[in-house]
Amino acid sequence: MRDSERQLVIDLPYRPALGRADFFVSDCNRAALEWIERWPDWPGRRLVLHGPPSSGKSHLAQLWCAESGARYVAGAALTADEPPLGNEPTPSGVVVDDAEMAPEPALLHLYNACGEAGLGLLIVMGQPAGSSPIALPDLASRLRAMPAIGIDAPDDALLAAVLVKHFADRQLRVAPSVIGYLLARMERSFAMAATLAARLDELSLTNGRKIGLPLARQALADFAV
Repeated sequence: MRDSERQLVIDLPYRPALGRADFFVSDCNRAALEWIERWPDWPGRRLVLHGPPSSGKSHLAQLWCAESGARYVAGAALTADEPPLGNEPTPSGVVVDDAEMAPEPALLHLYNACGEAGLGLLIVMGQPAGSSPIALPDLASRLRAMPAIGIDAPDDALLAAVLVKHFADRQLRVAPSVIGYLLARMERSFAMAATLAARLDELSLTNGRKIGLPLARQALADFAV
């Protein structure tokens, strides 16, 4: 395969499945899902959801949007000049994903605006608000006072399901023996599951081979696992 063709197949986009049936439940994320499904019975109609990368936080945020009619905003896209409440129809709430990336004045403005309008607010972060370096004292105190729920590190059953989902999102069918091989040798994190699936997709495309144990070994070796 020529370099230009290789780059083309590597850059092909994919769309992850984000429905309720696509969210795999285990002990590490059950409480987080229960909180999302408890809406609108959140204290103050607010919640902080935190957890490690690729742990399903954004998936839960999308489920909440679908269930509640809330508006989804990426933290980096949040601005004080164009708050997400200014468009019609007015949403029932707002979720700010990757809230660490949001400008703090804009996030504080949104917090206050949601409170004044009686709207729901879901803040999605990588770590608890109490552990996040928040410069604005008013914002820090408000976020740390919000009810919070976290997603913990995955157990074996969930990690296997996450691997299968990442492959399925990329329209790849991988034998259970390969899943078991990866599971026994990979770094035990949600992020590594996503990384390995992406790398194996790339290796399969560029080499014109099905994903089997040889490619699995190569992918693991690439990350010194």
